[in-house]
Amino acid sequence: MSLELNEIRNAINNGQTAIGIELGSTRIKTVLIGPDNTPLASGSHDWENNYVNNVWTYSLEDIWEGVQNSYQDMVSNVKEQFGVSIQTTGAIGFSGMMHGYMVFDQNDNLLTPFRTWRNNITGQASEELTKLFNYPIPQRWTIAHLYQAILNKEEHVSDISYLTTLAGYIHWKLTGQKVLGIGEASGYFPIDLETKDFNSKMIGQFNQLISPLNLSWQLEDILPNVLVAGTKAGKLTVEGARLLDITGELQSGIPLCPPEGDAGTGMVATNSVSVRTGNVSAGTSVFGMIVLERELSKVYSEIDLVTTPDGKLVAMSHSNNCTSDLDAWIGLFDEAAQALGLNCDKSKLYETFYNMALEGDPDCGGLLSYGYISGEHMTHFEEGRPLFVRSSNSNFNLTNFMRVHLFTALGALKTGFNILFKKESVRVDQILGHGGLFKTKGVGQKIMAAALNVPVAVMETAGEGGAWGIALLGSYMINREENESLVDFLKEKVFSGKMGESITPNPSDVAGFNEFMKRYNQGLAIERAAVDNLK
Repeated sequence: MSLELNEIRNAINNGQTAIGIELGSTRIKTVLIGPDNTPLASGSHDWENNYVNNVWTYSLEDIWEGVQNSYQDMVSNVKEQFGVSIQTTGAIGFSGMMHGYMVFDQNDNLLTPFRTWRNNITGQASEELTKLFNYPIPQRWTIAHLYQAILNKEEHVSDISYLTTLAGYIHWKLTGQKVLGIGEASGYFPIDLETKDFNSKMIGQFNQLISPLNLSWQLEDILPNVLVAGTKAGKLTVEGARLLDITGELQSGIPLCPPEGDAGTGMVATNSVSVRTGNVSAGTSVFGMIVLERELSKVYSEIDLVTTPDGKLVAMSHSNNCTSDLDAWIGLFDEAAQALGLNCDKSKLYETFYNMALEGDPDCGGLLSYGYISGEHMTHFEEGRPLFVRSSNSNFNLTNFMRVHLFTALGALKTGFNILFKKESVRVDQILGHGGLFKTKGVGQKIMAAALNVPVAVMETAGEGGAWGIALLGSYMINREENESLVDFLKEKVFSGKMGESITPNPSDVAGFNEFMKRYNQGLAIERAAVDNLK
């Protein structure tokens, strides 16, 4: 650690720290950072979404239990390492899975179970709004969920008083403030890059669209306020402090930064907030983002347009599915090992099997798989069926089996990046990788470099992920100098001298991935048949 033990204790006791909490798909993580912006301690809570009445959801009880447990796990880590408790901190920030749908009535009651980003149930709304706005509105977006509920004539619509996201909901309950960071807001409703606010013209178009329904509200009545990074977004209330820290030690009055989405915190955690920088977050889902030099020439249903936490335009290629099917296969290999009386550490299994993938044939020996646990909008599937298939003359061995599952985890992502690179001539100097795919040193980097044909770097801190990213946004809010940009703050005070190890694409791997993608695209008819015939 760069700070001495007593310095760390004093920093914690004096509130010279910041706390970031991010609610991911399978884990809620809490990170405490010190005055030098490096992580001091962390805690986590594992959770899973539930498929209830054809909707992917998390209950309010699960949300709060997870946040509280993750926070307490971090507190325990601090006490174990430094022998002190946490009573205050300089700033707190919350981040969560972007998009989704949480609606409340005037009494703050949740009107329908939380609908997460994972639900591909808003196809009609997505298509109609994209045409209306001439702007890409993916199915995951909050406004698509709202309009689909209107199209479905759902009873709750007339009672809506507030519409928010997961991060926005938690922030509201802890501070009383109905706000979103601009990055999170950009996956809720289109942003006007000049005003750094929701696009007022499109709000008017939406109101006109629903005017025949004579609802008691117009869209602006139920929207949160949009805030850019560095803005103070309220303080922890007495009730909020008790809700976050059930032991009662944490004091109220702590400032909170604007709640952000996992896309924005991923950009911050990889120092990818200036133009021509990009990052890929690869875990349960995978999304790649490039900060654009200019707007795209046209609308692409496969490409999301979002913003950095300070409001720059970002192109995002997002795939609902990445490593979940691969994780299931590792679990199967673990079962096989245990059946043979071999108790292998799970991390050792991942390291061993991931590294085997690097020994496979460049094109995976003719093997094909799809890790579609859920639907995949990038390739136009409303539902998914995990699938492995091979021809009788494929080179079927364990190295190629592992390689094809790593390749296919990036297949849908590659589809989106092809649009940016080939049709729009988007330029990027380097991709920063973070997330579970990159935990095994070198493997995820090499596969990603082959897929995108771009140098890929991973920083040592990338494992801290979005929880560290939102903690950094909290630190930026309270520690930035007057007129200091987020780009400069990250460059000078966080990432100076920490460029990370970069891997350049291997031409043989690039050619192999391109050959695999031909097979991937041709084989989509097999995946379609599986969806249609395997109920």
